[in-house]
Amino acid sequence: MGRVTSWIRRRPVRTAMLVLVVGFAGLNFAAYRHAYRMLHYTDGGDRTPTPQALSTAERMLVLVWGVEVPRPANSRSPADFGLSSETVRFAAADGVNLEAWLIPAEARQGTVLVFPGYPAPRTALLPEARALHELGWSTLVVDFRGCGGSDGSETTIGYREGEDVAAALRWARARGLPGPYVLYGQSMGAAAVLRSVAACGAEPDGLIVESAFNRLLDTVSNRFEVMRVPAFPAARLLVFWGGMQTGFSGFEHNPEEYARACRMPALALHGEADAYAKPAEGRAVFQNLAGRKEWIAFPAAPHVALYGVDARRWRAAVAGFLDSVAK
Repeated sequence: MGRVTSWIRRRPVRTAMLVLVVGFAGLNFAAYRHAYRMLHYTDGGDRTPTPQALSTAERMLVLVWGVEVPRPANSRSPADFGLSSETVRFAAADGVNLEAWLIPAEARQGTVLVFPGYPAPRTALLPEARALHELGWSTLVVDFRGCGGSDGSETTIGYREGEDVAAALRWARARGLPGPYVLYGQSMGAAAVLRSVAACGAEPDGLIVESAFNRLLDTVSNRFEVMRVPAFPAARLLVFWGGMQTGFSGFEHNPEEYARACRMPALALHGEADAYAKPAEGRAVFQNLAGRKEWIAFPAAPHVALYGVDARRWRAAVAGFLDSVAK
């Protein structure tokens, strides 16, 4: 021990450099592992609790080893909500097989294609599907790749999921489902919906984007803030390594830029207490939407499904928007 102390005293510059190198390597290791565990679902196990439910020591452990995210599974069906449905399958452009529930409506007002957030299966959207059915709209409730009945066990937080949205819309048209066609996505689903239009050739008649984040880097940074730890440089490292693992640049996965290509009517829904996709960030997406658009805020609502916060407000906003698209 004395020799080590003596070496350090005689070589302060080398010691400082060694500490920096080791620290940087350790930070990169933690970021790589954290990114991998966020983007690759596990078989079984319990999902890591929210930051608010963790002690300080547990938060530090999560930051080092990453979160536990079991592969999202569908625990309920449309029948549990009094809805008749058909389970359908179709393939995305890259060959990934996807599964969805088709819930037809007798009124044939049109079709809403609905897409969940991260990390959720299509079961999570059954309350909204029932509300849309009551409004007379057929719904196609889709599992993204890696979730529920669809293939895979990975997610790209809305990047390749944009192809899933485009595939669902192609299938709906080929099946002859009634138009107009409206794409509705929550959080990651909103990012995928916007990307489907900007980069994947989707041409819907309307969009509903709920709790949309503006940039992947910003929403990752927000998660560090929720954990009460500095976002710099860890958020950038996590986005970098996540992109290296999945083959795309997370720094270019920016829904606020995708929105510039969206010229169809759009409705944006956002919680005013959203800590993961802050209201100002959702506003940035909204401001860039290029067509007729409407912003509806939900007072005191966090980053959750807004139908569950205020079903009456959600229903009124969505019903008015869908009526305007159908005219």
